[in-house]
Amino acid sequence: MTKTIFLAAGCFWGAQHYLKQIRGIVETETGFANGDRTFNEGAAPTYEQVYTDRTGYAETVRVVYDPVVLPLEKLLRLYFLSIEPTSVNRQGEDEGTRYRTGIYYIDPADRFTIDDICHEVQQNYSSPLAVEVAPLDVFYAADESHQNYLDKHPDGYCHLPAALFEMARRTNS
Repeated sequence: MTKTIFLAAGCFWGAQHYLKQIRGIVETETGFANGDRTFNEGAAPTYEQVYTDRTGYAETVRVVYDPVVLPLEKLLRLYFLSIEPTSVNRQGEDEGTRYRTGIYYIDPADRFTIDDICHEVQQNYSSPLAVEVAPLDVFYAADESHQNYLDKHPDGYCHLPAALFEMARRTNS
């Protein structure tokens, strides 16, 4: 049995590359979550449209995981290692509402775990967390050129340090 959660962590190229290194992650897909459904008359927004910051969508990774191998608590702790959780609409050099951080859930029972981990993480910061926590409203997959981008372009731009990818590979091994 697998579960699904949606994680916004700034640029989705690096976020997807990081997350898929973690044992227990079964599948990842980049896309756009929780934006303005009326934008584009309900059709999927394009990368170019989201890039304008007028759609309200966040670059997000759909994460399918095995909760026996990777409990949600551990997955969220690893997620928080990949973001600056007090930064508003900015991760690394990427800035704009599309780069906001967020945890979007489809199972209402996950909210308790999410709130517990957010409270735990908050203890390490004097500023409030800027991570949006909400039920998933809508998710549109990004086009194929944005899926597994850093596998296709190993020298491509990424705001995450390479050491984080190596740490993710070692996690749960």
